[in-house]
Amino acid sequence: MNDFEAGLRAIYGEMVGWRRYLHQNPELSFHEYRTAEFIAAHLQDWQIEVRKGVGGNGIVGVLRGNVDGPTVALRADMDALPIQDEKNCSYSSKINGVMHACGHDAHTSTLLGIAKVASQNRDQIKGNLVFLFQHAEEITPGGADAMIQDRALEGVDAVFGVHLWTPFPVGHVYGKAGPMMAAPDEFSIRIQGKGGHGGLPHQTIDSIYVASQLVVNLQSIVSRQVDPIEPCVVSVGSFHAGSSFNVIAETSVINGTVRTFNAELRQDVKERLERIVQGTCSMFGASYELDYKMGYPTVVNDAHEAQRFFKVGTELFGVASVHESPLIMAGEDFSYYLHHRPGCYMFVGAGNVEAGIIHPHHHPKFDIDEDAMLNAARLLLGMALDYMA
Repeated sequence: MNDFEAGLRAIYGEMVGWRRYLHQNPELSFHEYRTAEFIAAHLQDWQIEVRKGVGGNGIVGVLRGNVDGPTVALRADMDALPIQDEKNCSYSSKINGVMHACGHDAHTSTLLGIAKVASQNRDQIKGNLVFLFQHAEEITPGGADAMIQDRALEGVDAVFGVHLWTPFPVGHVYGKAGPMMAAPDEFSIRIQGKGGHGGLPHQTIDSIYVASQLVVNLQSIVSRQVDPIEPCVVSVGSFHAGSSFNVIAETSVINGTVRTFNAELRQDVKERLERIVQGTCSMFGASYELDYKMGYPTVVNDAHEAQRFFKVGTELFGVASVHESPLIMAGEDFSYYLHHRPGCYMFVGAGNVEAGIIHPHHHPKFDIDEDAMLNAARLLLGMALDYMA
């Protein structure tokens, strides 16, 4: 066991403590003020150079090794979600309506653990480590692009990140070359009809009927207009209209998401959706307002760095525990880092059926197997050290 491995195992208890503190004190996207100060204070205690307020609430720490070499960035996100924590445990959220339901508290604690161990072994680091503690991953436009614009990747040669993932079992790690996580776009459509009496529908333009037809018509994009072997999702997630049983609703609002991996298809689906909205509303004499937001780009891993993942992962966990990741329809603004530097984003299994850790991300009872943090730290630091070797 090398000094880094031993160091991570030695401070695992501290990592758990940090994670539970952050879990009890979550902060929403773009409001991670106390979290940022918590991170900065620890980094400064370990004599790591700290830059605060990067691109917003981001924190960048720089640890310079005692031997010249490449500069590798490691990233963790730190924002929480507007969800009421329903867990009954000692570390459940103390903030009403806010919780860490996606593991960002554990990502932050994992990277803090790496930073502490690295600071204790500077003489063995052949280059520099940059620690990117990123705000606002959960809400577009996100924090990654703003941090990059604020020079977070200045001098960086490669960048790596992980996501603790409860759909995958603890003890296993996943990655792949090329596209891995989707581009998550979102749309909101306001249909304007003509309200009136529920018993006299012929005198109205029923916005609920028009919106209902629109929901059905939008499903034809994937089922009849996209190559069946091309991954694509068009989902309507909310439908709001009406206030009384006997009133034809004058307006209806539907909101949804589009998920793609192919940039050309992404633009094509946007254009098809716009045509369907226009045609459907025109058919019934309704007007509309369409707000279509292009979200994060697709997460695309560098092929060479993905090979490094399989090499390092196998050395750390054994071949049976290292897997090629399936395509994941969730989105991630880590994609911006990969647009600017070669790197790899990886999944670390955090689910444990036997321990009851079965709830999906963004669920009010979400939790992780905390052993996954040690696995994530070993993998992230292992990737950085292998790159520097």
